[in-house]
Amino acid sequence: MPYASTVIAIDPGPENTAYAEMHREDLSIVEFGIKPNKEVLDSLRGHLWSFDVRIEMIASYGMAVGASVFNTCVWIGRFTQVALDSNATSVDKVFRRDVKMHLCGNATAKDANIRQAIIDKYESMYGVGVTKKGGMLYRASKDVWAAIGVGITAIEKERG
Repeated sequence: MPYASTVIAIDPGPENTAYAEMHREDLSIVEFGIKPNKEVLDSLRGHLWSFDVRIEMIASYGMAVGASVFNTCVWIGRFTQVALDSNATSVDKVFRRDVKMHLCGNATAKDANIRQAIIDKYESMYGVGVTKKGGMLYRASKDVWAAIGVGITAIEKERG
């Protein structure tokens, strides 16, 4: 299956969603942020070139969940449908556990471990200072780290 040169990685939420648009070739980040879900839908609709979408998928581990988890599932479906109806060449789900294993080698890794693994990866690829002003990861925060982790995991696993 041919892949687009751009991947939009999404960490969905019940109201707001984190995203990272990345180049498949070198993992460079074009844009990232956190927007209301409706704005993310509109962004997917508005892409004029082909792109791939990778969305963090919710997995059940036998724990009780609340309404926000179900609302997030609805948004995952909406993002998937809009991307497929737009210029997305493919849409795939990425589980959080896979991100943890890929980046940290440990299924019990926490958000801080994932963040540090991403910083270490980009510093080794692009040099020191990627989180300093002007660096590629400058101003990344909160769930954006999860979106970047989804993108890295999907791209590197697809490479083999």
